[in-house]
Amino acid sequence: MRIANARGVTAVQDKDGWLGALGVWQRLRDEGSLQLRVWQSLPAEQVDELAALHIQSGFGDELVRVGYLKAFMDGTLGSQTARLLDGTGVEITSKEELVEYIRHGAAAGLPFAVHAIGDLANREALDAFEETASVWQPLGLRPRIEHAQLLAPEDVPRFAQLGVAASVQFSHAPSDRDLADRLWSGKTDGAYAYRSLWDSGALLANGSDAPIEELEPWAGVCAGVLRTLDEREAWHPEQRLTLEEALRATTVNPAWLARDEHRRGKLLPGFLADLVVLDRDPFELPPEELPDVQVVATMLGGRWTHNPPPWEDRRAG
Repeated sequence: MRIANARGVTAVQDKDGWLGALGVWQRLRDEGSLQLRVWQSLPAEQVDELAALHIQSGFGDELVRVGYLKAFMDGTLGSQTARLLDGTGVEITSKEELVEYIRHGAAAGLPFAVHAIGDLANREALDAFEETASVWQPLGLRPRIEHAQLLAPEDVPRFAQLGVAASVQFSHAPSDRDLADRLWSGKTDGAYAYRSLWDSGALLANGSDAPIEELEPWAGVCAGVLRTLDEREAWHPEQRLTLEEALRATTVNPAWLARDEHRRGKLLPGFLADLVVLDRDPFELPPEELPDVQVVATMLGGRWTHNPPPWEDRRAG
């Protein structure tokens, strides 16, 4: 918790893989040690139990709330279990099963998030959302595909057309570049296609995928802008985002996914004072200097959770 606060984290959208994480967050809250907001997912297989208890998205309090259902379409890049159009990979949830999960989730008032890495997994996830659109769209639910790492060109515009968010991790592009070049040779023009998704009108929400990557939001912002995190040249620089776009994807858009767009994600009168203080204005820096920016302090709901003032100028001397 201390590390998260020191890195400017004020909220997480947690993925519960049958670990009972909701109870852990509640215990931390009751102990007074929970210093960030949690929007918690639950396994899709639990949808009927949640429906029987009439637990809808948003149930909870200011710090811990039930958010959405989560399922997996396929595996991962590194394990070569991502499901691809060339027939390789592993199917975890079929399109038909996903359709039923989405229908049951909508009836229970729960939006859906589905992990999809490969181009076939993403296509079938989009197909399932399209097939069920008449159920979830009228309810105003806000579904998402997690990762969306490899996309066929014809599937990129479907996110915006359907109203399905792309919940991605900017840091994955530079972290995965060597594996992607080796395992997805000839296909990486459609990989980690953040600029293409943004330009298509898709809602792009940036997270960390911790603990697979570090829970370090600023490093993710830098990855979205630079497409590299080391001394190498940018990987597929045509997929870079601007600093403003990367920040919006990291602050405004995740708040929208949690239906908090009228109280979080922006510095406006009447909004919750969840904010981060940086040691310099990143908009005044050349892009290559963005990784040097440091978090000075973090505030949650008007209360300092990391390094309250007064502050020293870290750049002095």
